[in-house]
Amino acid sequence: MDPFEDTLRQLRGAFNTGRTRPAEFRAAQLRGLGRFLEDNKQLLQDALAQDLHKATQLDSAFIRKEPFGLVLIVAPWNYPLNLTLVPLVGALAAGNCVVLKPSEISTSVEKVLAEVLPRYLDQSCFAVVLGGPQEMAQLLEHKFDYIFFTGSPRVGRIVMTAAAKHLTPVTLELGGKNPCYVDDNCDPQTVANRVAWFRYFNAGQTCVAPDYILCSPETQERLLPALQSAITRFYGDDPQSSPNLGRIINQKQFQRLRALLGCGRVAIGGQPTVLVDVQEMEPVMQEEIFGPILPIVSVRSLDEAVDFINRREKPLALYAFSNSSQVVKRVLARTSSGGFCGNDGFMHLTLASLPFGGVGASGMGRYHGKFSFDTFSHHRACLLRSPGMEKVNALRYPPHSQRNLRVLLVAMEARCCSCTLL
Repeated sequence: MDPFEDTLRQLRGAFNTGRTRPAEFRAAQLRGLGRFLEDNKQLLQDALAQDLHKATQLDSAFIRKEPFGLVLIVAPWNYPLNLTLVPLVGALAAGNCVVLKPSEISTSVEKVLAEVLPRYLDQSCFAVVLGGPQEMAQLLEHKFDYIFFTGSPRVGRIVMTAAAKHLTPVTLELGGKNPCYVDDNCDPQTVANRVAWFRYFNAGQTCVAPDYILCSPETQERLLPALQSAITRFYGDDPQSSPNLGRIINQKQFQRLRALLGCGRVAIGGQPTVLVDVQEMEPVMQEEIFGPILPIVSVRSLDEAVDFINRREKPLALYAFSNSSQVVKRVLARTSSGGFCGNDGFMHLTLASLPFGGVGASGMGRYHGKFSFDTFSHHRACLLRSPGMEKVNALRYPPHSQRNLRVLLVAMEARCCSCTLL
């Protein structure tokens, strides 16, 4: 019998109810922790004395951000330049040496990065390596001080397994099925314009694109003609000849997407595509689509939509559309995702003041702007002290007395320092 199963199930169930989310709850728990330390001060001191023969000690610190050392950046094919250079900027700014592995699928960009980029950087501290899965596997056998990977969850697991052999920290920018909830209280054409734009941007080959819509059957009926209108306005009567619609990267991906068209019913055909009558267990709802296909799943209420989202893996992005700010805030409060945007597409990615990253199956770690610098920096805790004032420091040396302890506590409170039981 597993002695932990019941406890873990109870705790996860409590988390899923949202009990720990309100600020008031968190503050109450911290106050409780403070009372524990205050009420049991002598008990804790006695326990420390019995276990380790230790007394309390003051500590203070500052943070020095230092480069990790040799870092590996593995870039994807869907945005082969942006998703290479943005983490590279952070890695170089933090002072690291970098091995860059561009995607072998986006061959033209790979060629430029390999042949041209090194001319502009110090090649004693920077290198581009090429190859496919076999070369990638060989590369991961080596020890790096940090690995930054953007790609699929499947390959992300391989990267993390390889990193674990060397205890190498990682950032994994993965993907997943990003939900888009559309409330009954909305303007369907405004929603359609924004959803169509960011669903079909780069032919849907975007990790933060909405992977499916959740809405009521009534809203679906209002949304379909609005989506058709937006698609025609954006890409013309023949989208396949439009210069504004991206193309699928290769035949392998095209055939994979084509197989998904057997799910549900095609309501708007061609490229782009909208599917309706889609069931949760169909293939199109089991994998990240990564193409210009948009399924619509019917739900009867906001509660049903939230339940649908929460019983799946945590997505990289989550979207909610409603004229009611309370509805948008309810979706935000009751779900978890890497990023969230209300009443628009992936515009949150464009703000350097916001971190970008996943949670759970959609990834770990974050970057963009200053967050990129922090990601590629080791945050080193440091303490610098004067070699003088030894008479003051003598208060902490054994043999310990209640008087010395009282003096130390008074000094600590006067300086508003935090105390750690060491």
